[in-house]
Amino acid sequence: MTTGVRRRLGVEERRQQLIGVALELFSRRSPDEVSIDEIASAAGISRPLVYHYFPGKLSLYEAALKRASDELAARFVEPHEGPLGARLLRVMHRFFDFVEEHGPGFAALMRGGPAVGSSRTNALIDSVRQAAYVQILSHLGVTDPPPRLELVVRSWISLAESTALIWLDGRRIPRAELEPQLVNDFAALAAVSATYDEEMAALLRRIVKDEPADGPFANLAGRLVALAS
Repeated sequence: MTTGVRRRLGVEERRQQLIGVALELFSRRSPDEVSIDEIASAAGISRPLVYHYFPGKLSLYEAALKRASDELAARFVEPHEGPLGARLLRVMHRFFDFVEEHGPGFAALMRGGPAVGSSRTNALIDSVRQAAYVQILSHLGVTDPPPRLELVVRSWISLAESTALIWLDGRRIPRAELEPQLVNDFAALAAVSATYDEEMAALLRRIVKDEPADGPFANLAGRLVALAS
């Protein structure tokens, strides 16, 4: 009979393990409530050994936040295939998957946690928003957005973020309704902007031209007509 031998982890392997453990704990409770002792216990190592790899909780939080921000930014990556409404709907589904999987950690990230005031933390949050912004522009086929388009896209990203935070606080509206509603919100913001700007109007006409009759944008138009009548 052979006895299993625990393999000693290398420095980077141990760091990645601790980041993963911290993310798992942060996904269930606010980082403010998670102690270094808990992280050490969950990782199966001593508290001093955690400090050997990370100088403090803030350092570990920032490393975990970096991994989470990279994963969240990746949720906005979508193949440029099919109508825009369907693409945005898939993006919103993956976005809410992340929010649901990492609820307290996501809330702490957006509302502030132990790293409040850290320029590195703020930069990571901004990097997620910028990655989402660049992805949306790429789907619109725009490289140099006019001011009103930038306003629409950035406002929509902020709306998705705040909607997710409110949803986490009680989940009183079904996810299955919020995801298409946010896609419709994008169309509505673009439509209002198009009434003020011909460049936005041309962009909106190009988007709508490729939308199917059963897509989320067409669904919005039908709902508005029904409401008016």
